[in-house]
Amino acid sequence: MMMTIVLIISGVASYLLGGVNGAILASKLFHHEDIRQFGSKNPGFTNYKRVYGNGIVTWLVLVFDVAKTALPVFLTAWVMEAYFGLWQFGAQFSGLCAMLGHCFPVWYKFKGGKGFLAGFATIWFVDWRMALVAVGVFFIVLFTSKYMSLASCSAALVCPIVLAFLHPQSIWVELLAIAAAALVILRHHENFAKLIKGTESKFSLSSKKS
Repeated sequence: MMMTIVLIISGVASYLLGGVNGAILASKLFHHEDIRQFGSKNPGFTNYKRVYGNGIVTWLVLVFDVAKTALPVFLTAWVMEAYFGLWQFGAQFSGLCAMLGHCFPVWYKFKGGKGFLAGFATIWFVDWRMALVAVGVFFIVLFTSKYMSLASCSAALVCPIVLAFLHPQSIWVELLAIAAAALVILRHHENFAKLIKGTESKFSLSSKKS
């Protein structure tokens, strides 16, 4: 009964906090615009950077979107470990809820981002070895292809595969990891269409405001 209560509180809190979008807040606060009206119209770090360039606020958007997930994930993992010995499950459960909040936020009529940064924050708490492999895959794909979408999906795809070899705490951790990876990949379906057509924008560290 107590575990159910913890998971309900964690799920709701993670979802609501995950739904607070750094790109939307920053674009309105600092530019008096809505990032959802520019570029790809996706309220995420990549589009924010492509539209507004490399300023400090752009990187604060990234930090914010990671932190808003890391906080509930850590707290949930800590509580689940302390009372039930289920750190991995708590982290992956909270992380998935935060990802759902970022992708389908109640604050913005359920229209949000792709969920990659929320997933990125989560994997470090689930298993740092899985996270290291995912980061390696991400940067290899990013710097060879220059496509953020392809790099993000490749990193997401490798996570549950690597986790399976690392013997997760339970089958539920693995299933939640598969669900998280699937969410990121499915949220990039429009990018896949652009990749096929050859119209997908490439990522650049030196991009300036358009």
